[in-house]
Amino acid sequence: MQPPLHRRRPTPDNPRVQRTRNRVLTVARALLPEVGPTGLTYALLAERADVTRQTLYRHWPNRAALLFDLILEGPDVGYPERGSDVRTVATAWLTSLRDGISDPATRSAVLAVAAQADHDPDSAQALVRIGQDRRAALNGLLEPSGVQLSESEYTLLYGPVLARLLLDRGQVTEEFIDTVVAQWLTTLERNGALPQGEIP
Repeated sequence: MQPPLHRRRPTPDNPRVQRTRNRVLTVARALLPEVGPTGLTYALLAERADVTRQTLYRHWPNRAALLFDLILEGPDVGYPERGSDVRTVATAWLTSLRDGISDPATRSAVLAVAAQADHDPDSAQALVRIGQDRRAALNGLLEPSGVQLSESEYTLLYGPVLARLLLDRGQVTEEFIDTVVAQWLTTLERNGALPQGEIP
């Protein structure tokens, strides 16, 4: 998702650039649930955010890049703290994931990127980068515990929650999260990713 070399990259530490970027993301977040991913054109976004299309392309060379930022820079739903108790960190992280995906704009962006990934290389790359970013963030939270998750171990944790929210269209309750984490910890212990007897 790197922009072509001929595009000038905006300077991220410029306060004016940051204000413009934040305004555009705010407008995009409000528009996305209303018009859907295909309706979120750069022409409409430029008009509503009062910027030029060239400005949009400097920040996000394609729509996948915009959706990527909408997903990773979603609303503040509270983020877990680092900790040595794997169960506590995993539970807080899944709760944060549930709350973030429950935001209509984030949900629309996730579904759009996933749907486009089969035929759009930018969306496929965005999907991979989102997974890498989120796994790295969770591993950062788990560092004090000494546990670091492989890609498969990470998928086993978040998969049931995304399936319930996006496929089943059901509720993810605290009890559901507790069940997912308990089963996940048992699997980690059985596979040797947790020391025996580590599950409280």
